[in-house]
Amino acid sequence: MWSRWGSRIGRLGAVDTVDFVPGLELSRRFYAEAVRPLLDRHRPGLVHSAALIGPGSEVLGFDSARSADHDWGPRLLLFPQEPEPALDELLARELPREFLGYSTHFADNEGDPTRRMAPADGPLRHGVVVADLGGWLSGRLGFDPLHGVTRADWLATPTQALAEVTGGAVFHDGLARLGSVRRRLGWYPDDVWREVLSGQWRRIAQEEAFVGRCGEAGDELGSAVVAARLVRDLMRLCLLMARQYPPYSKWLGSAFARLPGARELTPALTGALAAKTWLEREEFLVSAYETVAVQHNDLGLTEPLDPRVRGFHSRPFRVPAAGRFADALAPGSVGAVDQWVDSTDVLGRPARTRAVSAALTAEGP
Repeated sequence: MWSRWGSRIGRLGAVDTVDFVPGLELSRRFYAEAVRPLLDRHRPGLVHSAALIGPGSEVLGFDSARSADHDWGPRLLLFPQEPEPALDELLARELPREFLGYSTHFADNEGDPTRRMAPADGPLRHGVVVADLGGWLSGRLGFDPLHGVTRADWLATPTQALAEVTGGAVFHDGLARLGSVRRRLGWYPDDVWREVLSGQWRRIAQEEAFVGRCGEAGDELGSAVVAARLVRDLMRLCLLMARQYPPYSKWLGSAFARLPGARELTPALTGALAAKTWLEREEFLVSAYETVAVQHNDLGLTEPLDPRVRGFHSRPFRVPAAGRFADALAPGSVGAVDQWVDSTDVLGRPARTRAVSAALTAEGP
């Protein structure tokens, strides 16, 4: 089976790509060419906003033909000004069975795209989610940013969630609210940004000496594991310094690669990961530390700090003394929730992230 765009979908879900239309563009055209004309015919004058935001690799621009095997296709969010209980039924009845060669039926395909073919008749399980804007935002973030964003809201919200709400695209904003709230959430206020940057430097400070200590103890595997954690934290730090919300692990490297400074840092980071001994590992990390420290100084958020590494007390390990940067930015800050919680089952549920963030705040310094 071949789509109009040249993607062959095999029986076992394998996709061979000849030409691929990104999901964001597919959904933009789906709204303009299928959903909006339907609304104009059956609900003329309906005040609404339409967008593709929220979860999905296409929202962050990382989708490929492989993404088509689940939760991908002609889809979008529709936010009417007033409740429209019959709108979902109308869409299920009137939307086309396919659009640009892609099925508009979102059945549970269990990883096999061939099971997503629309039925010959009967209602579609379409990919247009009709929702109240404030309710949808509260469900994704744990608070309604239409009414403002507090410091606690910022620090209790994972960067992945912020990236999902501010990513993607708005196709129509008849409510005149979705665009403004996305701008409001576009980046942290400066004081919160300092706290989050401080929390990221603090993570590095907590493990910076362990690459050498593990290696000195003969534990090269442990040293490599610590180095990988530090590389991850440095990548997240670079994204935060570039005023970009770091995505979760699947797309972290892809997002980092788009940074202007990635080309300079990537050899040092990949070298640290590939190194066979802790001394070699440390050499690569030193290069990365000093490069990132210079980038910190370029931000002008603190007085310039010496970017050179130094010994870890009396031990022969070269470290950036990352606590210096953390203290200069926001003394005592532990940053945002995803800098000290690393469980998808927590970070993916706003009620849980807010609960654990509130508990930490209640404990004080």
